[in-house]
Amino acid sequence: MKYYAGIDLGGTFIKAGIVDESGNILIKDQVPTGRERPYGEIAKDMAKLVLDLAGRADIGIENIRAAGIGSPGIIDSARGVIMYNNNLGWNKVPLAAEVRQYAGIPVFVTNDANAAAVGESFAGAAKKYPSSVFITLGTGVGGGIVLDGKLFEGNRSAGAEIGHTVIRMGGEKCTCGRRGCFEAYASATALIRQTKRAMEKDKESALWRICPNIDDVNGKTAFDGAAAGDRTAQKVVKNYIGYLAEGVANLANIFRPNAIVLGGGVCAQGDTLLVPLRRAVSRKLYGGTKYAPVELLTASLGNDAGLIGAARFAQQQSGN
Repeated sequence: MKYYAGIDLGGTFIKAGIVDESGNILIKDQVPTGRERPYGEIAKDMAKLVLDLAGRADIGIENIRAAGIGSPGIIDSARGVIMYNNNLGWNKVPLAAEVRQYAGIPVFVTNDANAAAVGESFAGAAKKYPSSVFITLGTGVGGGIVLDGKLFEGNRSAGAEIGHTVIRMGGEKCTCGRRGCFEAYASATALIRQTKRAMEKDKESALWRICPNIDDVNGKTAFDGAAAGDRTAQKVVKNYIGYLAEGVANLANIFRPNAIVLGGGVCAQGDTLLVPLRRAVSRKLYGGTKYAPVELLTASLGNDAGLIGAARFAQQQSGN
């Protein structure tokens, strides 16, 4: 059996695990990131965590073939360099080399959304499909693309920014500076904003009984209101699913993957979200659904997707 280390670098915690060649996690743990520290100290803690886990798993670092890191930001994966990470305030940080000098094994780095996409493709919801697109619906809209089993990163690893494709020309301002981005309409942040606007327009809406303090609105609020029969909430949900369908259909028509996997808290709505979304996407799929259907699924690995995906990325990049 071959073993790899997967590391998920977050602004709050560094999560790591030892993963076998089939994608099973043997052991995992986490330590605080301490993001105000120099990057060298954070790299040292990442290596230390991997070494500790290897020992606790009775494997030994000498039996870990390689380590993979999933990190937010713009990543030059060919060189293992974090070109920009706003959460940590990093610019041109040679993270792979830093961790390698402390861990003593090959280290590879990719974007955290790419790592999650690889994880779901390898051991999660899309494992039986050669090509898949993973979409995360959170603060923003991120994701990754796996084509014929290989991660697509684009020129200098700067591609696959699926949240910044435009679905409404001249629409809502996005954090990236453009208007009408998929992220500006289909993220959980966007859903919360849409719910608040609807509540402010309709003071009689049942949404006010569900969430008396408008500052407490979350991605579940509109769905709860819709389930209670509130027309304002139902309109919010219908519009949100429409926006989501536009972006999903665009990705389906460009890449025609076997499956599109959705992740994030909004997906907890299950069939309430998926059934109408599948219907809407099917109507927008070029050429229809009979010849080359696209399955629409929810992610299955949860918070382990990035960890497993980072380990798999290391396995693929190291070739051993």
